[in-house]
Amino acid sequence: MPTVSHSGTSHTVFRLLGIPGLQDQHMWISIPFFISYVTALLGNSLLIFIILTKRSLHEPMYLFLCMLAGADIVLCTCTIPQALAIFWFHAGDISLDRCITQLFFIHSTFISESGILLVMAFDRYIAICYPLRYTTILTNALIKKICVTVSLRSYGTIFPIIFLLKRLTFCQNNIIPHTFCEHIGLAKYACNDIRINIWYGFSILMSTVVLDVVLIFVSYMLILHAVFHMPSPDARHKALNTCGSHVCIIILFYGSGIFAILTQRFGRHIPPCIHIPLANVCILAPPMLNPIIYGIKTKQIQEQVVHFLFIKQK
Repeated sequence: MPTVSHSGTSHTVFRLLGIPGLQDQHMWISIPFFISYVTALLGNSLLIFIILTKRSLHEPMYLFLCMLAGADIVLCTCTIPQALAIFWFHAGDISLDRCITQLFFIHSTFISESGILLVMAFDRYIAICYPLRYTTILTNALIKKICVTVSLRSYGTIFPIIFLLKRLTFCQNNIIPHTFCEHIGLAKYACNDIRINIWYGFSILMSTVVLDVVLIFVSYMLILHAVFHMPSPDARHKALNTCGSHVCIIILFYGSGIFAILTQRFGRHIPPCIHIPLANVCILAPPMLNPIIYGIKTKQIQEQVVHFLFIKQK
């Protein structure tokens, strides 16, 4: 692909390299990517289907889990098919508009998942601290408003990034050593001053994801305070058990997210053959493992899955 180097021309097409240094191993690398992606699609689709079709699961906790499963499908579908196209067909060419569209959905879905995890922490707080008022507080009307708010926040905060990137002139190298597009990863190829991109990205991170983490932490401090004041050990165990799946997913999601941010920030000190696969694993691991975690640790979902997969077939 010809590369234009003079400052008056902006690139409109970029080339994603996949995993630099391991191009000859792309076909083998694609196998775990493909298996993990299919597992994520099937697991989350099954979770959504079971929750929506079983009236016994039409409770706030499971409806929020359904939202999380939908966001997981979007997140991995934004990245893995593109990676597989590079691995299988060397189809790394991507237009600027398509690159911006991809990073828009990646970042907005990440913020959406963070918001859903916060809502799920609020759900557990109400269920444990105010059990008698649970159904009167978390009504269907409130759940709908929460869904709309989470969506508006995620898409609204990322939408300005489209214009922040479109204003730039990409007159430097148009070769991106990655499997997908990322905001600052794309902006650094511009010849313009990108400080506003950096600061806006940082402000989004602080006002959404970091704020969510703080509020989740506060919620669980209140939950633990209420749990340890329960008179019965059985009641304490049952209350903590209802939070187990959510805590596992919180650790998996934010742990992977922090690691992805660190590898992006300090990736130049890490060989691309290590940095790029780890960045993909951080995006793919939560969607693949979330249904498994809830399937193992939540008895109601486990029973419905077993009934659907085995008993129903008979």
